[in-house]
Amino acid sequence: MLLIGAAEPGAVELDIAGLRSAKGVVQVCLTRDPVNFPGCTNDAFATRRKVPARTTHLSFDGLPSGAYAAALIHDENANDRLDTMLGIPREGFGFSRNPVIAFGPPKFAAARFPVGSGATEQRVQIKYLL
Repeated sequence: MLLIGAAEPGAVELDIAGLRSAKGVVQVCLTRDPVNFPGCTNDAFATRRKVPARTTHLSFDGLPSGAYAAALIHDENANDRLDTMLGIPREGFGFSRNPVIAFGPPKFAAARFPVGSGATEQRVQIKYLL
């Protein structure tokens, strides 16, 4: 049965660029929750993935329409966290829409992009500070 006014599910095609090695894993969080971005720690509806660092393309299907943001970490030693030295990330990171990074992670609004019916593409450039 077709529901009048029901939106078709959307999809996000995520391309990862700039990984400096194939060591470890890439952790990805795709969320609609500005409060829990970028960590997604208390976000029951976030989509999380952990893929080998040689992965350069991910697909997320069946997403409800709305505003989303993605946060990625190149966890080179696969210890399930972003390693830092004096608060500066030692591993790579990236965000949807590739916002300028100053002090700390960007706000949800800087990484937000719309998802409707059909596929939305995002290219995330991984950055390394050390």
